[in-house]
Amino acid sequence: MMAPRLFSFSTTNRRLLLLLIGGWLLWSVAVVGLWSLGRELASPSYWWSAAFIFVQLYLAVQLLLPALLLEPEQRTRIFYLFWLTGLALLIWAVHQLPDGGLWSPLLSALKTGLLLFSGTLVGISLARYVNRLWEVVPLCLVMMLADFSSWAVGPTADFARQIEDYYRMPEGPPPLIDMVLVKLTYPGATGLVPVFGVSDWIIVVFFAAVARRYQINDNLIGPGGDTGQQCRGRYLPVSVVALFMAIMLAHTSGTFIPALPLITLVVVVFYLLRILPKKLFRMKN
Repeated sequence: MMAPRLFSFSTTNRRLLLLLIGGWLLWSVAVVGLWSLGRELASPSYWWSAAFIFVQLYLAVQLLLPALLLEPEQRTRIFYLFWLTGLALLIWAVHQLPDGGLWSPLLSALKTGLLLFSGTLVGISLARYVNRLWEVVPLCLVMMLADFSSWAVGPTADFARQIEDYYRMPEGPPPLIDMVLVKLTYPGATGLVPVFGVSDWIIVVFFAAVARRYQINDNLIGPGGDTGQQCRGRYLPVSVVALFMAIMLAHTSGTFIPALPLITLVVVVFYLLRILPKKLFRMKN
């Protein structure tokens, strides 16, 4: 009886999951197209790099729309553990494929697509455990302190040095941490390069899902993410804008900067600016 439950999904969720998988495959192909286009630019500038990264993030975030529409289903811890382990093993297996040659950019893009797909499902699942909106505040404080501490004195600083050294002089297999880094392309890059970690994408998805659940319109260019068809092609949540800001700040400074604290800070301030005026208006009336 346990096995069927692990693979049982509602008809709607099954359709949305297939749409997500197909969407991430198309996104991977689009990234390869951008990589090819970037090679043709004679003198790439900072603004071209910013435009390329923004386009890739914008296309990726459109794929959150079907994820936000996934119906909640009764699940056990075994279900989540099974699929989390399965996705982790799949990511590991894909990274064991030989890299190099003509198909290297496409393979790198597919690896990143799988990583973002997995991070999307994790972020959506985590958001369902937020029972009250105020619970986001202590959770954000913990995440900010943990990520900043890891960057300042913990393992993140060492991981960043390993990745930087490897991509400057790639010799031998990449560091293990390379498997959980999201790689994008921009003009002047010889291939897809690490831009942020999967944990940053998980938090982007988490905040988008929380906003939808508590009816906070976090979409900067249109209606909220729960409006389905009306939002298609016009979805830009504040969390992905904060991620873009962190990426460009790191790109400008030439140093590794943890994105998660900045994402968290920007989103919490945005929530407060959205919610507090409404609260004050209701109190006056």
